[in-house]
Amino acid sequence: MSLFLLLSILLGGLYPAIVTLLAQTFFPGPANGSIIKVDGKIAGSRLIGQNFSDPKYFWGRPSYTAGFPYNASSSGASNLNPANPALIEAVRKRAAFLREHDPGNALPIPVDLVTGSASGLDPHISPAAALYQVPRVARARGKSEGEVSELVKRFTEPRFLGVLGEERVNVLLLNLALDGKI
Repeated sequence: MSLFLLLSILLGGLYPAIVTLLAQTFFPGPANGSIIKVDGKIAGSRLIGQNFSDPKYFWGRPSYTAGFPYNASSSGASNLNPANPALIEAVRKRAAFLREHDPGNALPIPVDLVTGSASGLDPHISPAAALYQVPRVARARGKSEGEVSELVKRFTEPRFLGVLGEERVNVLLLNLALDGKI
């Protein structure tokens, strides 16, 4: 019984308190959800994707979360095997949707625009996926493709420590910049 109480105090109280104190001291942004505020109002999080569907915005990866896209309380992938006919059909439909909304774009569609991430909440797309969307976004906003491409380059985040992971573009930050809010 005394071991149970000791472990409860250590692991149920002291350890979480120390971890919380360290996180709030050294990493306050991530510890509080990496919230992005615009004009004092919450616009979203750097860590959770949002469902953009207007042609004047960049679109993120498909989200397969239950209930609605990018539902943080229902994180999860489709769990479909690459050979599963349902996944193949979903990819075909997403590709057709992209072609329908940008019929003049003959570039190959980047894979991250037709497949979901493991969490279903990915806030990032590849630079290739962002550049693929430049003609549609530029046309919808009445801007030059060069101007929109420069914005994509400006919001392309490098590999972690220059070697880990891939370059990526945070869709929410890019869209906020398009609107002139950041």
